[in-house]
Amino acid sequence: MFRVFLRVLIALAMLLALAGAAAAQGRDDGPQVPKGLPAPHTADGHIDFSGVYHAPGYGPGDPPIQNGNTIARNIARDLKPGDIPLLPSAVELMRQRAATNSKDDPEGLCLPMGTPRKDPYPWKIVQTPQLLLILYEGNVHSYRQVFLDGRPHDPDVIETWWGDSIGHWDGDALVVDTVGFNDRAWLDLVGHPRTSKAHITERFTRPELGRVNLEITIDDPGAYSRPWKVFESAQLAPGWEISEYICNENNRDVNHLVGK
Repeated sequence: MFRVFLRVLIALAMLLALAGAAAAQGRDDGPQVPKGLPAPHTADGHIDFSGVYHAPGYGPGDPPIQNGNTIARNIARDLKPGDIPLLPSAVELMRQRAATNSKDDPEGLCLPMGTPRKDPYPWKIVQTPQLLLILYEGNVHSYRQVFLDGRPHDPDVIETWWGDSIGHWDGDALVVDTVGFNDRAWLDLVGHPRTSKAHITERFTRPELGRVNLEITIDDPGAYSRPWKVFESAQLAPGWEISEYICNENNRDVNHLVGK
């Protein structure tokens, strides 16, 4: 019983932290890159995605968040219910997660978000000709590696949170193909599932200096009857750097949280 209570307490603490960060960043009035400036290019002519970015929707001047409906809460926030082709088993799974207030959300237990989930915290891209790194400030301060050297998927990568990611260029767009997932990650707080059958494709574009756009295709026959897409847009955070973030699950010293 105590373990169940502890898990609920930790999940609530995580949700409050996310809400606080969302509110703070949603009101951010820091520097904003002027619109229309050209995107940078690398020496080999490709778009350079390097930089620190606000979480999608949290940059200065981004539209206000309505009713807490953020990407961290609901990856499908901009879609109609009929646009999400949930299988009956996935509908039931989401119902169960809602009935328990998402207390088993892995992120609330300090486990990795997993591709392609985002939280309200900044993230950073470091790009080289052979490798693109995505560093996350929030969650468990995780990272992703996207290999750009032409290698195929590693057949030994299975049952992972982030998957095996390889990328190729399609003009000025970087297309990232990821497989090798586990079925433990959730796509968001409301519990859209992701299974080990998932194949996720992300199309990165940088139409101008101050913004990176993402078209994400989720092809997961374990939970959805057909592929579906979401669109995200992240604003450059000039002068920012990601900070240290500590997440400790199973903290046994709860007296300072619940009182005596």
